[in-house]
Amino acid sequence: MILADILQNVILQKTLGDTEIDISNIQFDSRKVIAGSIFVATRGTSSDGHQYITTAIENGALAIVCEELPTNIDPKISYIKVENSSDALGKMASAWFGFPSSKLILVGVTGTNGKTTIATLLYQLFRQLGHKSGLLSTVCNYVDELAVEATHTTPDALALNELLAQMVDAGCEYVFMEVSSHSVDQRRIAGLEFDGGVFTNITRDHIDYHLTFENYLKAKKQFFDELSSNAFALTNLDDKNGMVMLQNSKASKHTYSLRTIADFKTKILEHGFEGMLLDMNGKEVNVSFIGKFNASNLSAVFGTAILLEQDELEVLRIISSLQSVSGRFETLHSPAGFTAIVDYAHTPDALTNVISTINQILQGNGRLITVVGCGGNRDKGKRPMMAREAVNGSWKAILTSDNPRFEEPQDILNDMLAGLDMLEKAKSLTIVDRREAIRTACALAQPGDVVLVAGKGHEDYQIIQGVKHHFDDKEVVRECFGNV
Repeated sequence: MILADILQNVILQKTLGDTEIDISNIQFDSRKVIAGSIFVATRGTSSDGHQYITTAIENGALAIVCEELPTNIDPKISYIKVENSSDALGKMASAWFGFPSSKLILVGVTGTNGKTTIATLLYQLFRQLGHKSGLLSTVCNYVDELAVEATHTTPDALALNELLAQMVDAGCEYVFMEVSSHSVDQRRIAGLEFDGGVFTNITRDHIDYHLTFENYLKAKKQFFDELSSNAFALTNLDDKNGMVMLQNSKASKHTYSLRTIADFKTKILEHGFEGMLLDMNGKEVNVSFIGKFNASNLSAVFGTAILLEQDELEVLRIISSLQSVSGRFETLHSPAGFTAIVDYAHTPDALTNVISTINQILQGNGRLITVVGCGGNRDKGKRPMMAREAVNGSWKAILTSDNPRFEEPQDILNDMLAGLDMLEKAKSLTIVDRREAIRTACALAQPGDVVLVAGKGHEDYQIIQGVKHHFDDKEVVRECFGNV
């Protein structure tokens, strides 16, 4: 592809050399550069691509995109100076793959909690409505029926546009995509044409990356700021920052709520561990989901489908048949008469929602035993908060390892315990080994009790000292059922 065509949507600050040359591929990792590559020097959290420009040229790069021109200019190389290399990479990737997002109806879902559930249920709903569809999510990506392993909530710009191009080739009409705050901040979604955006909620998360809640909020809001006037923006009125997201958006603005008047209003009429009876815009529908947060998620799914001009009754019929997403309030029933729930809740707010939902259903007719940990090398500030939420909402809380990564598990647990007073500590147990913690919870459970295993959800691994080991909460719970 000709360099000038790759750069057609990029704002160029300065160009040195020929832009009519033929480029063989785009790379932002100098180690992957081959003869004829264009190398994009992006600034990451741990390294700066500008340091590898010489290496890229030695490996065969014909052109360099950068924010700062190198001191030594090679006359055989084309240099393109831009304000933001990551933003340029997104737009270049889109051009390279033939602007795939413009050939799809692309809807982005962002927020702290609920992204995976909403995006996945939309994907399932639209496929059942008869539309070929794609999914970009934390759990797994799908090109219609074909599963593609997910490594990040939102892939890098090249991988993202390649997946979208595959969806175009497969005949997909709709694509539903989780949009993380990292992907907005790092400009991975630059150059994509979104037809709609959905906001779920925002609570403390990723402070290790964004440093402040305000920065985190701005990253989420930026997604809506950049939607076009042809797109729709659907926001959760029950979140205090719901309308903040839409303040500067050019998109058509729509709302959903469980508590107040909104374009898409949902009420919970009945609930139990088998599901809920909902009133959605005046029509009753039985669903197999549990909890207010899931009623809110389904309200967003319903609203999005209607905004995409689908038939309301057919949408509600299919919503009644949808099943919960892997590791999201996934309910397992023990032969011994207690219930185990595996959930991805890894923020204080998500944990509170899950615990309060379980207690509302139990109504004192059973005890809640919660197993929870916190990830290593991540926001330490939420550790004592997570411990308090677990202890205060449970009969017994078992604090254990999550993904310790490069931290000592006991150090993480000490941070969690620091949030508890003496009485709260008396309601908790500390068991470093996660498997043993789950076994202990199941051994303590009596008929009618609920064991909540929180934090990892769909994950089938545990990261210890940087090494991934197979570990699946659901597998361990089922093993415990056999031993109860």
